[in-house]
Amino acid sequence: MAGQHLPVTRLEGVSREQFMQHLYPQRKPLVLEGIDLGPCTSKWTVDYLSQVGGKKEVKIHVAAVAQMDFIKLYLLTSWSRGQLKRSIKNSLFQSHYHEQHIKDISSYGHQRALVERDEKYYLRSLGEDPRKDVADIRKQFPLLKEDIKFPEFFKEEQFFSSVFRISSPGLQLWTHYDVMDNLLIQVTGKKRVVLFSPRDAQYLYLKGTKSEVLNIDNPDLAKYPLFSKARRYECSLEAGDVLFIPALWFHNVISEEFGVGVNIFWKHLPSECYDKTDTYGNKDPTAASRAAQILDRALKTLAELPEEYRDFYARRMVLHIQDKAYSKNSE
Repeated sequence: MAGQHLPVTRLEGVSREQFMQHLYPQRKPLVLEGIDLGPCTSKWTVDYLSQVGGKKEVKIHVAAVAQMDFIKLYLLTSWSRGQLKRSIKNSLFQSHYHEQHIKDISSYGHQRALVERDEKYYLRSLGEDPRKDVADIRKQFPLLKEDIKFPEFFKEEQFFSSVFRISSPGLQLWTHYDVMDNLLIQVTGKKRVVLFSPRDAQYLYLKGTKSEVLNIDNPDLAKYPLFSKARRYECSLEAGDVLFIPALWFHNVISEEFGVGVNIFWKHLPSECYDKTDTYGNKDPTAASRAAQILDRALKTLAELPEEYRDFYARRMVLHIQDKAYSKNSE
């Protein structure tokens, strides 16, 4: 179990002015209650979404276990039952019609299981061309856009994407961070969200933007001993709740019920700071990527020295980085 457990602050009836002037600058997660989201929280039933979605083809992830591992993701565009069984590792990516997907994802023991009867489904909407276009519910699902109001907590020119998500009960998404600010709107159902501060990245065993620790409730501390030092922030979301997730905050999402959500991402930094090829909001800012490349070159140069010297100068480099780049502000 992670060390320190802290609740995420909940506030009701927060105005845009309150959020931008007093809460946003703190750069901490916050659950907002009582935000006017439109009729989506009562309107987006399984039947309604099935009718509106119609025969729209979408991409879905299918997991044979509750804890999704995107470090070992397999992408399939076509398959046979035999190929599916042979290829399965943890999570698969498949084409599926939206109408049937909505009905399947809302039940535990449906009859059309592709992997096994207790498989989990997860839909994350994509742009028309995911390599070039960002997800925007208003474009990919135009019949739904009139049902939902986006909280007006940022300027329109800062908008990056709006991601439509549907999750099976019991599905747990991997711990990861995004490079843009994010409002997670819980439209229907319930979620449990666990967050970790960017300051605790050193304890999360990162591989890219993702943590290797999948079971955050009962972690293997023999394999991940530093994880016990990570401070854990936790909240529960019900229909109508909105969770503000600042950029770089790690988050792990568990669907306690069949649920529909919408994430709204916007640019906290000037547009030129972000990778122009990023359509998911998860590529590090260009300056950070350049710095990482420079560091890799420095480490290769350092490798020319014997171990004793390499160790000494590497420690000096770490101290230099801490002195020049670490924030002096405490949380």
